[in-house]
Amino acid sequence: MSGTLTLVGTPIGNLSDLSPRALEALNACDFIAAEDTRVSLNLLNHFGIRKPLVSYYEHNKRERGEMICRKLEAGENAVLVTDAGMPAISDPGEELVAQCHERGIPVTVVPGPSAVITALAVSGMPTGRFTFEGFLSMNRRSRREHLASLVNEVRTMVFYEAPHKLASTLEDLLEALGDRRICLVRELTKLHEEIIRTTLAEAAVRYRNESARGEFVLILEGRVPEEAPPVTVEEAARLAQDYVKNEGLSTSEAARRAAAETGLKKGDIYRLLTAKED
Repeated sequence: MSGTLTLVGTPIGNLSDLSPRALEALNACDFIAAEDTRVSLNLLNHFGIRKPLVSYYEHNKRERGEMICRKLEAGENAVLVTDAGMPAISDPGEELVAQCHERGIPVTVVPGPSAVITALAVSGMPTGRFTFEGFLSMNRRSRREHLASLVNEVRTMVFYEAPHKLASTLEDLLEALGDRRICLVRELTKLHEEIIRTTLAEAAVRYRNESARGEFVLILEGRVPEEAPPVTVEEAARLAQDYVKNEGLSTSEAARRAAAETGLKKGDIYRLLTAKED
């Protein structure tokens, strides 16, 4: 019988955020697959957990994924963690999860901290609809194409960025998307956590002259749709007139429907409509 791969969310800064279920899963498994075994070892040592560690990262994920799947198929249970936050989100672990599903290996999850959701929640930006864009490519062409695809994006956008690339990323965002609101969330849950609500133009100026420190999550406002010009009473009356002519509605019912669709007052539409009938 196959073992199970359990995805375990780990703290993004404050170790107290590791949940009791996460501790239970880490203690119960046969081995742990980790993006950086040194980072994960610090976490395990803090909680007194002794388990075999298998490195699983971008440049060895194919061969290690095969090895991990074989161990799971042999009946061992594994936990997958990333350096911080939820594994498989902007993380090579997504490929291991896909491999397990393809081979019929059970996959379960112990939810935990996520920089994307945590930063979005605290940003004060619209959260009903958002898109996670991860890290922008360092390749100039790929970067331009990515940004060009976001010009008309109306949802809130979430990016990750490293401190040494922050200034150039802000400049590129400003050039491609124009000035708009942004929230820069720095060092989430850590001692120097900072939440900066500003505009892209102001942020670009600030980090031209100031060194960025720590990991950043950028929460960027989507494009604000242009408001349609207001409908005039004359246009609403013509709409009502079409209802009378094409659908056989009474003048009163046609005025009511036109009012519901345009937000104008039924009485104003009705008066103009009846005036045209005289």
